[in-house]
Amino acid sequence: MIRPFDLNLRHLRALGQVIAQGSLNRAAEAVGLSQPALTQGLAKLEKQIGVTLFDRHSDGVTPSPAGTALADRAGRAFGQLAAATRRSARGGTRGFARPEMLMTATQLDAFLHFADAQGFVGAAEASGMSQPAVHRAVRDLEQLCATPLAERRGRGMVLTPAGRALARGVRLAAGEIAAGIAEARGDDDEGGRIAIGAMPLSRALLLPHSLAQFLTEEPRTVVDVVEGSWRELVDPLLDGIIDIMVGALREDCPPGVEQVPLFTDHLAIFGRRGHPLATAHVDLDTLAAQSWVVGPVGTPLRAHWEALFAGRDLPPVPIECGSVMVIRGLLVQSDLLTLLSPDQVALEVGAGMLERIGPNLPGAVRTIGISTRANWRPTRAQARMIALLRGASRSTRIQENG
Repeated sequence: MIRPFDLNLRHLRALGQVIAQGSLNRAAEAVGLSQPALTQGLAKLEKQIGVTLFDRHSDGVTPSPAGTALADRAGRAFGQLAAATRRSARGGTRGFARPEMLMTATQLDAFLHFADAQGFVGAAEASGMSQPAVHRAVRDLEQLCATPLAERRGRGMVLTPAGRALARGVRLAAGEIAAGIAEARGDDDEGGRIAIGAMPLSRALLLPHSLAQFLTEEPRTVVDVVEGSWRELVDPLLDGIIDIMVGALREDCPPGVEQVPLFTDHLAIFGRRGHPLATAHVDLDTLAAQSWVVGPVGTPLRAHWEALFAGRDLPPVPIECGSVMVIRGLLVQSDLLTLLSPDQVALEVGAGMLERIGPNLPGAVRTIGISTRANWRPTRAQARMIALLRGASRSTRIQENG
């Protein structure tokens, strides 16, 4: 399987010029290569990817659909590198005007392994390069960016802020090139990978429903599901480690993240089947006298719970817990109450283990949706995954339909 940094970056940079110029001679001059070198480079790219990128004719060249797709993704990749080097250069000494144009695939591959391993030994083991080669690649990039990218701390190495910015840019660039390869080859039979960040609510119904359908349509595509809270997932999203984040949206959405709402989630109070309040008239005074299990202070669900009791003392919370699995188990075996989405306890309610307590809570509402990187362009498979999530958001609305 061809990897993004198996391709020569100089030849990838030339793709856009070949399309713009319509001539190998003029494109070679624009990118600082000889015409024979550019011709050989394009031929190597075509051999590596297994497709024709350009149709040659007597008065020039024209891109094939594969060539257009790869050139467009390559342009986006170099845009990510350019943005990363601008961020990494802030406050540093002035270096090369466009360092991203001088970086090699070997340097970027070594640096990404170094960033992931946080050290030269681990990077060498993971990449198959020698330690001196990894060290040289990192130092060469520091020279190009004119700023330190890593520093020693204790017995290990850590990335500087400039190094973290560059690592993010390199990872995003690699993702764009990988998408370009898949689109150039036609990814219907190639499969690929999609990484989804799953926040708590999405794990119960929405995501399993979507994944089951996706599996039947895209059996060759591997989906990585990464569980976590919004705080745990947003940086991997921005870093390009995950592609899509599914769960509760934030009112204070950070720069670089775009949010698309799917549905409105109406929170409800739940307790065990046969709870003393199950058949009683329940008001806020009654609820305030109960013991609860809720998430930690500072989480959105905790904020909704606190808002229920605005203006009065909060009820006792003997257990703070962010794990829905643990909360469900506690509810079944105690008289504790909790505030959750009906989606998160649908199986337990259906099995007669838990039930809703008290009236509807019109103010306890949150928006569930998809978060992606700003200006992100999904592949065909990623776009299909998003379409299935939209469909599942309608077909799994148990609290609104039932």
